[in-house]
Amino acid sequence: MSLRNDLEDVANRMRISSIQMVDAAKSGHTTSSCSAAEIMATLFFHEMRYDVKEPKSASADRFVLSKGHACPILYAAWEEAGLLTHDDVLSLRKIASDIEGHPTPRLNFIDVATGSLGQGFSCAAGMAYVGKYVDKASYRVYCLMGDGEIAEGSVWEAAGFASHYNLDNLVVIVDANRLGQSQETSIGHNVEVYAARFAAFGFHQIVVDGHNVDELLAAFEEAKKDHKKPTAIIAKTYKGRGLEGLEDKDNWHGKPAPISTIDGVKARLHGSEKGKLVASKPVDDAPKVDLQLGHIKIATPEYKLGEKMATRAAYGTALAKLGDVSNRVMGFDGDTKNSTFSEKLLKKHPDQFVECFIAEQNMVGVAIGAGCRHRAIPFASTFGAFFMRAADQIRMAAVSFANLKLVGSHVGVSIGEDGPSQMALEDLAFFCTIPNGVVLYPTDAVSAERATELAANIDGIVYIRTGRPALPVIYGNDEHFEIGKGKLVKHSANDKILLVGAGVTLYEADKAAQELEKEGIHCAVVDLFSVKPIDANLLIEQARRVGGRVLTVEDHYPEGGLGCAVRRALSDEPNVRVRSLAVREVPRSGGPDELVDKYGISARHIVNAVKEFN
Repeated sequence: MSLRNDLEDVANRMRISSIQMVDAAKSGHTTSSCSAAEIMATLFFHEMRYDVKEPKSASADRFVLSKGHACPILYAAWEEAGLLTHDDVLSLRKIASDIEGHPTPRLNFIDVATGSLGQGFSCAAGMAYVGKYVDKASYRVYCLMGDGEIAEGSVWEAAGFASHYNLDNLVVIVDANRLGQSQETSIGHNVEVYAARFAAFGFHQIVVDGHNVDELLAAFEEAKKDHKKPTAIIAKTYKGRGLEGLEDKDNWHGKPAPISTIDGVKARLHGSEKGKLVASKPVDDAPKVDLQLGHIKIATPEYKLGEKMATRAAYGTALAKLGDVSNRVMGFDGDTKNSTFSEKLLKKHPDQFVECFIAEQNMVGVAIGAGCRHRAIPFASTFGAFFMRAADQIRMAAVSFANLKLVGSHVGVSIGEDGPSQMALEDLAFFCTIPNGVVLYPTDAVSAERATELAANIDGIVYIRTGRPALPVIYGNDEHFEIGKGKLVKHSANDKILLVGAGVTLYEADKAAQELEKEGIHCAVVDLFSVKPIDANLLIEQARRVGGRVLTVEDHYPEGGLGCAVRRALSDEPNVRVRSLAVREVPRSGGPDELVDKYGISARHIVNAVKEFN
């Protein structure tokens, strides 16, 4: 039996399994899976190097199924390889099963969750970057994309990144099956157009018949030659290939194929036995890595009380210090490094910094990929407002259980003259919705350094909100900070109201408290620091102590910000009233102090709000 016949049989066995599992689930994407059967067979049983006993080995080749809806063919591949049983795959989409409707890392062979289209390419590029420049290992990265998702702009952000960094260990395969969900794709079967686009982005491109095993094998072999550039294989395929009456037919997306279509697929089998083809083992050349999570300690901050320093600058200092401690701390930025101050890592440890240019969606995806298999601790930074461009990537990072640190600078009206397009005023609302995510809002330079250190020491998604203004240091260099803990920065036995702020509004709250004290009105002041998880115990204790009056002040829109977080924490407390000062309209350009006052969050407004609180 020839290799071609063996691989064709693998492809058709996977088709049969896909039909069966989707039929058992009563939903799923059979036709999208069947178009990729030969691609997956040649990849998993001739091209890729991996060990079924350790599918996420540091040295194994990586595979990203960007067209995540076609996961039945991926599950079928791992069934063919012996990692999954047929009973396993027949549990597709069942609530008790990890064989989900789109792949997630609940499975030990999945690195990143996919399903929101156009994102897998960026994650694969991040893995390839680490493989080539950090691990300096021989493993390769393969990403299978659908032709429909090629319309996503993030795909071309990723293409530009992969080409710029000459990621010749990355192979992108486009399953060009012509049909999208509701109609033909914009390019259809004009595969040369896809090839020309990838060529324009600096890729080595190969056009093949995606159902011809010999052409696929030759293309993968060609991709391994020394092109010094990534490769795109454009595979012309047919949706529902091999399914009688369904092949290349519209209106079969996301539907089970009739179980009777198995008969036609069986007729194609040559008779080779399952298990005959086994993947080659990986070359064990990826270095051993200890990310030291839980005990990465940077040098003690070195500030003087009252010294003015922006939290964004202190973040850069801390990031460079983390680079001193671990060569696996990596910085990613979107051409804002001289504003976010991530350039401090670049200057001190240039091999640990990756410029992603003005492509925030790709930057986040690349950072997610870089963190896979515990190869790096990625810190991605840009203006807080621009992370909203990558909201979907961040949402999917949570589904991927990613280890990802995001640092947003230039938050709120306090950035000043640049105006509302640059002001992050909705970032806290967004990041607080990320499941299991941590949101830190340091007020001064000391707390900013400690927030960065804390972020590096946990496995998960952390957002740090940093500010533009240079403001006085209020904490001693030895001050201790914790995730989930705030700071009571001002209090007395005579306090009648609790003021809660963070960042620039903490200074305004403290200033207001000092002015009110002159009039005999005493206020406690809390620096929230950890917005999520929030220090509910501190807030409850202080709210009770002052008689139940709480005023929050935030450089953010009212919805979803500090005020909402504090109200949730105090929601079960009887006789507690929470009122909030926040930015309540689209702001304009102006001086930072002018804007803080104009939009109602300055000390003057706090004083008035306290006096009017009844």
